[in-house]
Amino acid sequence: MYDLRVPENIWFYMLYAGVATLAVIAGFYLLFRKGNAFATEITSSKRLRRWTAAFFFSVFLSHVWYMPAAFYTSPEDKMLFNTIGGLLDSLLVIPLAINVMLCMLQDRRRPLWTTFAMVAPLVAIFVYGLFNPCNIILPLLYITFLLLGIGFIIYMVHAVKQYGRWLRNNYADLEHKEVWQSFVVLAFIFLLFSFYIYGIGWSAYEYIVQVSGMLIVCYLLWRVETLSDLSISQSLALPAEEETAAEEEQEDNSLPQAINDKMAPLLQQHCIDTQLYLQYDLSVSQLAHAIGTNRSYLSQYFSQQGTSYNAYINNLRINHFVNLYRETVAAKRPFTAQQLARESGYHSYSTFSLAFKQRMGQTVTTWMRDTTV
Repeated sequence: MYDLRVPENIWFYMLYAGVATLAVIAGFYLLFRKGNAFATEITSSKRLRRWTAAFFFSVFLSHVWYMPAAFYTSPEDKMLFNTIGGLLDSLLVIPLAINVMLCMLQDRRRPLWTTFAMVAPLVAIFVYGLFNPCNIILPLLYITFLLLGIGFIIYMVHAVKQYGRWLRNNYADLEHKEVWQSFVVLAFIFLLFSFYIYGIGWSAYEYIVQVSGMLIVCYLLWRVETLSDLSISQSLALPAEEETAAEEEQEDNSLPQAINDKMAPLLQQHCIDTQLYLQYDLSVSQLAHAIGTNRSYLSQYFSQQGTSYNAYINNLRINHFVNLYRETVAAKRPFTAQQLARESGYHSYSTFSLAFKQRMGQTVTTWMRDTTV
């Protein structure tokens, strides 16, 4: 798949070997280390760890395969070697990379076999080129790869939006759960990688692809360790496709009025009066259990109120912070905004700051400066 134009520079060989070594070490680390080294307080997904480790091993094997091509002198030998390498990449590296990104979306288990169906055209072109080498193979590969990339990006934009809605409807705290930033970073890294695939012709691009590979390994390793495993709480919540169907059904079949009328008093009694909303990582299923209803009814109630579960809990927490601030200032007790945020149910101050600005329309610092008690 790739035309390996290795510069006659020892530094490139060292970088190339470094990426392969980093990938295989990272793969063994994810497979055999039981806990996280970088984020010890987070339980990461075993499923994501295994697929990411498999991807790292495929990167290592790909590097090992392409290395001998640098020493071939015959154009025919190089073409044959690179065609086989491209076929192996289409069967391993690309599908595994797609599977890793799909595993980050934990709202439901998407069928991973479909990724191999996605790369089937690439595999078919490589197989054809292996037995019938001709000049039209390379343009076909470029076009197919481009269409595959565009199609996958469109799908991921929709899937990430769906995943984000699922998070807001099921969790009060989104720290270590959101993934859209990851896809922005990965898209940028793969954009650099695309320069290499399309063979601009400069030797600098050989270094770009190796640096990109190193960045991908490091970033995915960090992402795996900082993304919480939601499989435990997921069993209590509706999967995304059922949730979407429930929302569509709700347009014609709203929550019964008798149940709707009971929700506000129940939330007042079991969530507000008891300050249950201060519990970190409180899920909608836990709240539904606490007030004696089910998750579906509670989600429909929030939807009819024009809000989400996440917005509802954040509103209670911000109000708690405001009251706590006024009481603390009136009593002339020493405090910090970070301390009051933690007492208001926020594990992360950055999350609190964002929620506060969305709720109050100004930053915490500005609000405290302008507020008189």
